[in-house]
Amino acid sequence: MSDLTAFWHPRIVELVGGGDPDDGAHDLNHLHRVWRTASSLLGDHPEADDLVVLAAAYLHDLVNVPKNHPDRARASTLAAVEAVARLKQIAFPADRLYAVAHAIEAHSFSAGIAPTTIEARIVQDADRLDALGAVGLARLFYTAGRMGSALAHPSDPTGHDRPLDDKRYALDHIGCKLAGLPATMQTAAGRRLGQARLVLLEDYRKAFAQEWGED
Repeated sequence: MSDLTAFWHPRIVELVGGGDPDDGAHDLNHLHRVWRTASSLLGDHPEADDLVVLAAAYLHDLVNVPKNHPDRARASTLAAVEAVARLKQIAFPADRLYAVAHAIEAHSFSAGIAPTTIEARIVQDADRLDALGAVGLARLFYTAGRMGSALAHPSDPTGHDRPLDDKRYALDHIGCKLAGLPATMQTAAGRRLGQARLVLLEDYRKAFAQEWGED
């Protein structure tokens, strides 16, 4: 971490507050994890501006729209606008504001905005990696519970003979979305880590189906 980023770190954390206190999948711990993962990815990319990555990692969820809300795809753009406004209030370096805003806009899967900078690629990877692995699994079921989804299909939990539907069945989200995330990673380290974390999810799905009593 550069000296400048070390100076801004506590100020950015204070700026974001506690994350979303009403959503355990997008609370301050999520933001800390995204920053830690992004920091590890920065190790392979010395050309990246770690201050931009820091700000975007902590401020990317300032506007958090539920996954089943019709405005979900606009959340990251709204978050970028809010982030720039807040950063200006604390005299954050103006020459980095555009890069921070782009990294926030591009982090969202729903928005479909392609990252065009290495900083945006790193933040996108770090956020998506938090949806995989053990923590990602916990976040999956937490979010599904908030949306009122069932745990799994009564007789075909892995979707052998039916279309997957992650709006109705939480376990389907692994096949519907999470299994495809490693291929979307923008960095080589992100792809490696994403694939490793996906193995845990796939093993869990097999164990779940066995215990569930799949027909």
